[in-house]
Parts: sequence; C-alpha cells; structure tokens
Amino acid sequence: MAAFELKQSPAMKMPLRLLILVALALPTAAVAQRGDPVYVEDRLNQLQQAISLLTGQIEQLQYRNQQLQQQMEKMQADYEFRLEQVEKGGGRPGGAPGARPTAPPTAAAAPQAAAAAGAADQVYNDAFKKLQDGDYAGAEKGFRTFVQRNPQHALAGNAQYWLGETYYARRDYQNAMTAFAEGYKAYKTSPKGPDNLLKLGVTLANLGRKPDACAIFARFAQDYPRATDLQKRRIVQERQKNGCG
Repeated sequence: MAAFELKQSPAMKMPLRLLILVALALPTAAVAQRGDPVYVEDRLNQLQQAISLLTGQIEQLQYRNQQLQQQMEKMQADYEFRLEQVEKGGGRPGGAPGARPTAPPTAAAAPQAAAAAGAADQVYNDAFKKLQDGDYAGAEKGFRTFVQRNPQHALAGNAQYWLGETYYARRDYQNAMTAFAEGYKAYKTSPKGPDNLLKLGVTLANLGRKPDACAIFARFAQDYPRATDLQKRRIVQERQKNGCG
C-alpha cells in the first residue's frame, strides 16, 4: 500500500494553528477573570468558537480518511474480481481464451457516483472555508445548498449544524434556533446531534427563553448519554449560568 501515501494538506495543518491560538488566549482569559465579566464572557465565547472550528476540521479529516479507505477497498475488490476472471480464462464459459473479463456489476455506475460525491464534498468544503474566513453569509448559502441537495449525505448533519452556527455568529438567534432545532430533529443520531441540541439550548437562553433552555439542557443527558466530556461539561456550565434547577 506504499502507493497510497498521503501528504499533509493545508487543512491538516490548520488544527495546529488553532491549538496555538487557544493556548495563547487562555492566559489572557485567566487574567481577565479578575476584571470585566463581560470581557471574560466574550473571550470564552471566542475560545469555544475556535474549539468548535477545530473540531469541525478534525471531522472533515476523519470523513476524508473514511472516503479514502472506501476507495481503496473498492480498488482491491475490483482487482480481485479481475484476477479471478483471468484465472477462469477471461470470464468466458469453458475457459475459452480471448474473451474480455467482465466488469463488476457496479463498475459502470462508479464514475458517475464518484463525480457526484466529489461535487457534494466540494460544496461542503467551500462552505466550511468561508465559515473559517468569517464570510458567514457565504457559508450560510453553501451549507444550505449542501443540505438541500444532499439530505442523506454522511455530512448532512454536520452541514445543518454549521448552518446554525452561521446565524449564531451574526447574533441572528431566531434563525439559529430554527437551524439547530431542525438539525436535532432531522439528524438526531448524526455525529453533530449532541452539538445541535446543546447549541439549541444556548440559543434559546440568548433569546431570553431560559425555562425552555433549561428543559433542553435537562434532556441532553437522556438523549446523549455517550456525549463527550467536553459536551457534558458545557451542559453543566450552561445550566449553572442560566440558573437551571
């Protein structure tokens, strides 16, 4: 498998830069704790956003690795199929020479499927790049297009979540609430299901609907008992922040 060596792409280098950003920002936030509470809150929000983007990049890399693995498995299956046909005498009954090996049943549709998947991935990647660059309107358009065209795609739940983030970053909490609620409803079991529910509660709190937010936070443990420690800590923090019983 030496021929399949991967070179580190710019996207793979980005998480390191974000980690450095987070590391540099932490001392500042710690010092600010003795000062303006509003400043502290703002800095914490910035850190959470940086961590969220970092997580998003890791998810992209995991998806790309999964796609590469699937491509390699398909190539291996195709190779084995063709080898088997050659060993049988070219796929012709009786092992007569001169016949061309028949292709696997899915071979004809593979190029079209690969092209469609590649186009969808490009839409997602472009939207995420715009989100990183602070072009929230462009990212919103890209993620909405992706979800509408690819509702069953492996990254559809992620795209719905990031769509909500494009609104949240602009303090458009009403549309953010709708996007996160739709993400939780339509993609509850996706990797971004817990984040959609968590951010739905946070958005409701920002809209002044704290009882509803507390109800969402209380529901989180029931729906996602296997959530990450970071997500669980965030829920605890938000419950305390909003005075949830």
